[in-house]
Amino acid sequence: MPHHISSPRPLLPRKILQRRPAVVACAAVAVLAAAAILLLAAPTTEAPSRTLLAGGSLPSRPREEPHAAAAERFAESSSLPPAEAPPPSLKSSFPSKIAPVPSMFSASEPEHLDTKSSFPSKIAPVPSMLSAPEPEHLDTKAIFSTRITPSPSMFFEPASSPVENFDDRSMEEPEHPDIKENSPKESAPFLQEPMSSDSTSSSDVSSDRVLPPDPEIPLWSTAADEDLIYAKKEIANAPLVSGQPDLYAPLFRNVSIFKRSYELMEGLLKVYIYHDGAKPIFHSPYLKGIYASEGWFMKLIEGDQSFVVRDPNRAHLFYLPYSSRQLEHNLYVPGSNTLEPLSIFVKNYIDMISAKFPYWNRTKGTDHFFVACHDWGPYTTKLHDELRKNAIKALCNADLSEGVFIRGRDVSLPETFVRSPRKPLGGIGGKPASKRSILAFFAGQMHGRVRPILLRHWGGKDDADMRIYSRLPRRITRRMNYVQHMKSTKYCICPMGYEVNSPRIVEAIYYECVPVIIADNFVLPFDDVLDWSAFSVVVPERDVPRLKEILLEIPESRYVAMQSNVRKVQRHFLWHPKPVKYDIFHMILHSVWFSRVNQVLQVQ
Repeated sequence: MPHHISSPRPLLPRKILQRRPAVVACAAVAVLAAAAILLLAAPTTEAPSRTLLAGGSLPSRPREEPHAAAAERFAESSSLPPAEAPPPSLKSSFPSKIAPVPSMFSASEPEHLDTKSSFPSKIAPVPSMLSAPEPEHLDTKAIFSTRITPSPSMFFEPASSPVENFDDRSMEEPEHPDIKENSPKESAPFLQEPMSSDSTSSSDVSSDRVLPPDPEIPLWSTAADEDLIYAKKEIANAPLVSGQPDLYAPLFRNVSIFKRSYELMEGLLKVYIYHDGAKPIFHSPYLKGIYASEGWFMKLIEGDQSFVVRDPNRAHLFYLPYSSRQLEHNLYVPGSNTLEPLSIFVKNYIDMISAKFPYWNRTKGTDHFFVACHDWGPYTTKLHDELRKNAIKALCNADLSEGVFIRGRDVSLPETFVRSPRKPLGGIGGKPASKRSILAFFAGQMHGRVRPILLRHWGGKDDADMRIYSRLPRRITRRMNYVQHMKSTKYCICPMGYEVNSPRIVEAIYYECVPVIIADNFVLPFDDVLDWSAFSVVVPERDVPRLKEILLEIPESRYVAMQSNVRKVQRHFLWHPKPVKYDIFHMILHSVWFSRVNQVLQVQ
């Protein structure tokens, strides 16, 4: 048979190109692809109004002067406009002006294309990629009621603590079991980093300034964030002040910075108070005894009309209104030797407000604060990492060695003993410096590590200069009681008790006696602004045997100056039924404000 050569078959591309519709479709796809590439390469000219922060600074506004709105709000001393509500989902965090071509991101495209990494954050990905189903709303009331069950005693008026039944006109801590010594495993979770030798070996905790911890980046920015950034810049550039009649400069580390910060607090600060929580642990201030500081602050902040707002979107700070003193009274089981019920209660409360409201989650708690004067206040935070590490803790037990108190973030709260809530200022004052005949005085119970050493070296001696007692003998109180001793003494000895803090420090200031503080690792109250060396003496624990020698080495002129400064600084430690400028209420609030401002990220 003859061999027939068959004609070659047309190639596939040629065959396709012979069809007119196919040519048109290919051209359209090429045009759309080129347009998409040009759009992706072009820079955006406007930032979204509410950007999800992923970098190290808050977004700036290129078309207006940074923080101009905050400056205007402060200058006019008017209320801040309500901030927008937090975005319901991530979709609202991206602009919708630039949308990818639908055909380029269809289901038939290869799966290896990573649309999130291929496009800038300012270009909105396809809605279908971000429109994940919203989580179901939790019934937080049901959860909180089941997880936090108040004991029956929570709804009765708490009995007075042991210290309030003991009255030799001295201040004493109640006999609490030493949880840390009897249960060493209990305190292990509190440890964060080993303290340096400089911070643990010296009691002069005000010598070195420590930078605040790294701030958390908020999930979305608000007008309150702009206020804080504006305030931080204003404080850093505070004008020098001199000759202020209402502020005595030698008492302060930097009176110019304090004055400017205080002015900004008065003009800008807004605080939101959570209303959740049942009495007596919440919203139930206890105004008497050695833990009265937390109760008086709660009472005054909840009655305030200058700083407190009802709209949480306007707030710079969020107050957690629970009482550590009431936690101990209502939840601690005597003899149990554990703080677990208190810690669980606090953890469940934070879980509840973080599930019910978006504000805790926005900053992971960095703009929230609580005020606790009970010795156990720091340890009740151990089960909630964000509360322990991020929130601002105003604590009387400001001990650096425990790893709970974070210097630069937390606030050292003055421990004040209020005998009569109706007359918190009763009995203050003392003799002038020239009429104080006793060199040093102390009387109190022998608990803690320092007091027994103090008594062993200076107690029971026939020394008219050193009046050191475990309890004032009755033969002495007949002639001069506890308060009269303090009002007649040059140096009032303030050793630590179970913890580093002591109500005797503020008590000495009330009676115009120079406090001698013996407590290593103790961050002194208002240490962020006050210069304690101007009106007090700090003695390391190891120097207790040399106590009299140290005091006698102080020149008389130096003592007179310190005693005069004690009288001047007294105003900053006084409770008033109606707060007045620069009093203890405003000083505590300022320390919390100052801490929050220092944590805010600057716009680069």
